[in-house]
Amino acid sequence: MITPDILKEFKERMHISHSAEDENLKRLLQHSLADIQAKCGAFDISTHSRGRELVMERTRYVYNDALEYFDKNFLSQLISLGFDLLPEAGETDATV
Repeated sequence: MITPDILKEFKERMHISHSAEDENLKRLLQHSLADIQAKCGAFDISTHSRGRELVMERTRYVYNDALEYFDKNFLSQLISLGFDLLPEAGETDATV
C-alpha cells in the first residue's frame, strides 16, 4: 500500500513540490510495487528499505518514460532482493 509518507519520499527524491500529480504518482508507485513484488516476492514497502528503493527507482523510470531500461539496469538488485525474500531453509509456506 502506498502511504502518504511513501508518496512524500518519492516527491522529495524527484524534486516535485506541487500536488497536481499526486494521484498519478500514487498509481505509478502502486504499479511499481506490484511489479517488483511479482518478480521478487512480497514485502512491506514501509519497512523493507531495499524493496522500497527498487520501487522508487522503477517509478522514476516510469515517470521519465524510460521503463524499458529498468530491468536491465537493476537486474542484480532485483535478483538480490528475490534471494533476500526467499523463505529460510526449513520454513514452510502456510499457504501450501
